[in-house]
Amino acid sequence: MTRLPAGPFEHEADTPADPAADAGWAAQARQELAHADARLCRRFEQGDNIERLLALRARCADQLIGQAWQRCLPADAGLALFAVGGYGRGELFPRSDIDLLVLGEPAVQQAHEPALARLFALLWDAGLPASHAVRSAAQCAQAAADQTVLTALIEARPLCADEAAVQGLARAVSPTLIWPARDYFLAKREELLQRHQRFGDTADNLEPDIKDGPGGLRDLNTLGWMALRTFGVGNIDALAGLGHLGLDEAAALKRERLVLARLRFGLHLVAQRAEERLRFDYQKALAERMGYADDAESLGVEKMMQGFYRSAAVIRRISDRLLQRFEEQFDGEAVPEPVGDGFSLRRGYLSADDPLWPHGDVRRLFALFACWARTPEVRGLHSLTARGLAEMLDEIPAYTEVGEAVRGQFIALLRGPRAVDTLARMARLGVLGQWIPAFAQVSGRMQFDLFHVYTVDQHTLMVLRNIGIFASARADERFSIAHEVWPRLRKPELLLLAGLFHDIAKGRGGDHSELGAVDAREFCSAHGLSTADTTLVAWLVEQHLRMSVTAQKQDITDPEVIQRFAALVGTRERLDYLYLLTCADIAGTSPKLWNAWKDRLLADLYFATRRALQEGAEFALPEAERVQEARDNVRMQMRLLGHDDGVIERQFAAMPDESFVRFRPEQLVWQASSLMDVRKGGTLAKVRRIAPESDALEVFVHSPDRDGLFAAIVMTLDRAGYGIHRARVLDGPDATIFDTFEVTPAGSFADGDAARLEALLRKALAGNIQILRPARRVMPRQLKHFRFAPRIEFIDGADHGRTVLNLVAPDRPGLLADVAHVLRDQRLRVQDARIATFGERAEDQFRLTDRHDQPLTESSRQALRIALLACLEPEKTPGDPR
Repeated sequence: MTRLPAGPFEHEADTPADPAADAGWAAQARQELAHADARLCRRFEQGDNIERLLALRARCADQLIGQAWQRCLPADAGLALFAVGGYGRGELFPRSDIDLLVLGEPAVQQAHEPALARLFALLWDAGLPASHAVRSAAQCAQAAADQTVLTALIEARPLCADEAAVQGLARAVSPTLIWPARDYFLAKREELLQRHQRFGDTADNLEPDIKDGPGGLRDLNTLGWMALRTFGVGNIDALAGLGHLGLDEAAALKRERLVLARLRFGLHLVAQRAEERLRFDYQKALAERMGYADDAESLGVEKMMQGFYRSAAVIRRISDRLLQRFEEQFDGEAVPEPVGDGFSLRRGYLSADDPLWPHGDVRRLFALFACWARTPEVRGLHSLTARGLAEMLDEIPAYTEVGEAVRGQFIALLRGPRAVDTLARMARLGVLGQWIPAFAQVSGRMQFDLFHVYTVDQHTLMVLRNIGIFASARADERFSIAHEVWPRLRKPELLLLAGLFHDIAKGRGGDHSELGAVDAREFCSAHGLSTADTTLVAWLVEQHLRMSVTAQKQDITDPEVIQRFAALVGTRERLDYLYLLTCADIAGTSPKLWNAWKDRLLADLYFATRRALQEGAEFALPEAERVQEARDNVRMQMRLLGHDDGVIERQFAAMPDESFVRFRPEQLVWQASSLMDVRKGGTLAKVRRIAPESDALEVFVHSPDRDGLFAAIVMTLDRAGYGIHRARVLDGPDATIFDTFEVTPAGSFADGDAARLEALLRKALAGNIQILRPARRVMPRQLKHFRFAPRIEFIDGADHGRTVLNLVAPDRPGLLADVAHVLRDQRLRVQDARIATFGERAEDQFRLTDRHDQPLTESSRQALRIALLACLEPEKTPGDPR
């Protein structure tokens, strides 16, 4: 590559535009840029210093832009060229935009407008995606009224500019004229907070943003801009010399910045565009490119992501302290307001009175958290106190290395006020991981799937937050009975401990529930809990998935299922704790995972199990008595609605006995009342909301039975944009069906309008259902990265002459509709269905018979297996399965 002279660029004589010559130069420049990028890529893969690579790429761009400027503008044009934004800092990532400012008076701008147009076209042709602004110094000052424009300008770096132009731009954006340092700080801090809120105020997302997300590179840039505007220093490191940043803090920020910069550089190479999000599309390829390998405990991609999450956490901790120091720089130190135990409030921040606190004493550390918990007006931790804590962090002993008195302090925190907030603070500040080393191992640990939206430690904090909602004793519409169960807990801190340890053994290999139970038992014993309390916490950790699995994968209207679960639970106390832990766990896994349907499902299992525990297995009612009991309950409710016994009995006669076992009384009242509107031989479709504030709907279809009816209903629901969570298919008297579905909107076109969905179902079922076909849908990009071979299993003889089909397959839009279509084509009848989806994994169960209501023969099962595989893996099957 041709080297330009150092310093301001030397201009050649102005020459008129020559398209052919420009095209030749652009082609050569593009080739030189490609060669330079290839060299930088090789050096990146060899582990070269990332700051050097960023600077070299910026220097390469400088050279080419300088050459283009010389080709297009005369030396005496009266214009100056600056690099601004990230490029102005002298760093350039492989696919980042190049921001330029042309500075000159309006008349000069107008005179050279054709030359500038030629310049920017030439840069784009050369492969340099330049964004540009052409302004005078006065116009810069006017535009800088927008602090985002000012931010770009204060980092301006001259490319082709004399000293007068440099000084003129500096004067135009001087803090004495526009955006004084304090105003700028407040604006940038508010911008930072709003940006964090867009990402849910957490970096622990499945596809985090390296640049703009919380704890990302933009946070570091923001601190640098504040330092530049406030103190005139060009980088954060310089704040250490001014006493605003400790040497250890400066070193930590630099270390984590290199981690994030290297990830971003590699991401641009893998994505081959300016991608800032660590999307599933690129995570595995990037991990491989950066040398992360799979092992028995973790995937390489999980190791890479854990490194990112930990770096982001460190950046957030230190930036919080630095933002507070900027605030103190402008507002000064406040008079301390003592709050006891050697602590005071300074402008709302909790501060240790002793400047040398905590003297390496963990007891003083726990005293801080105790004071914080009982002082609700605290805004946060004072920066100097937070720094003292951070300096002691590596010296905090594990709970196994201290005496009984110190461990007692920790248990006192769990039993004290705002215990959930205390645990969250200890986790965020790194204390919890030191006290419980196993928690440090799952800090920032992600699971490469779509089910677990957060890292393990962040998920744990979400679970604890949900437990805190239960503890408030206020009714929450998301958890219908939790506020009733919570007051029954003998020792609420035991539930907190179970929540803290339930996933703590993930990533070690083996069953994390069993391994976590061992950890929990050791912890509880060391902290002096009684044998009974220790056993309860360990049991909750070991069984924390059991209630969820039972509710979602088994028929909880089956007395045998309830009796088995009741036998496992054993006592009402264990049931109360396990129910609350299960609710908190599911709701803390993903914002989309908890819904009114799951709330009701778990509540039903809770009440059924509680009753079984009260009555005992030997008192379980025979099915005939259970049916009669349910009929009496429904009859009483229908009388209250004004129906006489004659009408009620006619409705009961049209309903299958099994429905009185499978459905709750209020569902049966709704169904019986709905049947009054249907003529004999007609089709009824009714839809209602499961809960007033929920988008979950219950769909009831009553119709003369005919082959393919189940598939028709499922395909209609799918085309309407609804996902099916549960299906109950019953045969009624006189060859009718009683099908019930619980659905939630799964597509943007599903509006939750019950009346509209009813109309769609009636129209579809009134026509020729055999011509209905599943909708063709585009596979969401996230699901493409989690493909696995489907598993098909048949079980005979276990369900009253029906064949049970267990299907585990990669989820995708319209999956159930496609499966139902296959079942129809195989001329099979669906007697019942249980639908469960766990992130990218669908686990469905169907109870099937042939057209004569007999179990499937071996040949029928084999044909069904082949057809299902053709549907689920069409790329492996020759021809069109349909």
